[in-house]
Amino acid sequence: MAFDLALITGASSGIGEAFARALPAETALLLTGRDGARLEAVRESLAADGREVEAVVADLAEDHGRNAVIAAAEGRPLDLLVNNAGIGAFGGVSDNTPEREREMAEVNVVAPVVLTRALLPDMIARARRSGKRGGIIVVASTAAFMPLPFMSTYAATKAFDLYYAEGLAAELAKEPVDVLALCPGATGTRFFERADMVGRRLPIKDAADPAQVAREGLAALGREVVHVVGGQNRVLSLLAPRLPRTMVRRGTRSVMRRGLKRRSPA
Repeated sequence: MAFDLALITGASSGIGEAFARALPAETALLLTGRDGARLEAVRESLAADGREVEAVVADLAEDHGRNAVIAAAEGRPLDLLVNNAGIGAFGGVSDNTPEREREMAEVNVVAPVVLTRALLPDMIARARRSGKRGGIIVVASTAAFMPLPFMSTYAATKAFDLYYAEGLAAELAKEPVDVLALCPGATGTRFFERADMVGRRLPIKDAADPAQVAREGLAALGREVVHVVGGQNRVLSLLAPRLPRTMVRRGTRSVMRRGLKRRSPA
């Protein structure tokens, strides 16, 4: 599916960068992220063949950052919004800093809501006029399907993203704008390093390729409302909500608790 202009948050690396590279060259790009140097490197690489690429360095945990992104997109032919930016933190709620807990909620929950609400009315109107469908992708996670002790806030924010996208898709069922909740599992990005999960006793393996996640997301948009990446993850997403909640909480607590201890050096 070809779009005129795509806004991608968290585009300086990982899945966000992969989305930018997966879109066809005729799609202009508006990329945003907090890491200015990385974001500019991505912009230069994608613009090397004459493609229209604009970068906006912004912190989506803050109102001024969200407002800067909205200002850059308003009045332009935006027809694809990829709410990809997200952060996590491993540790108990009372052990993580208050700032980090708030930051997760601001980036993972508030930013998608604020950006979507600000840009959606014009996306709908533009799609009605042009006859071309627009799209919104909300990057959730397989963590959205279950409570995740020691990543409680992160999992809760991703559950919000999942339900937000599903509800929005139902609201827009008769409008020319498709909505997708994309739920990857472990993916080969900088997420684990930033969340302080590297070197811990956690069952993290077989991480997906960000490029594959992005390709699946674009392919699923307009065909599915929820797309879970990976066969095992699909089974988990179907099974977890059907198991007794006590069993799920105890099971995830047992697995995640092991991660409180780091692995011994080889």
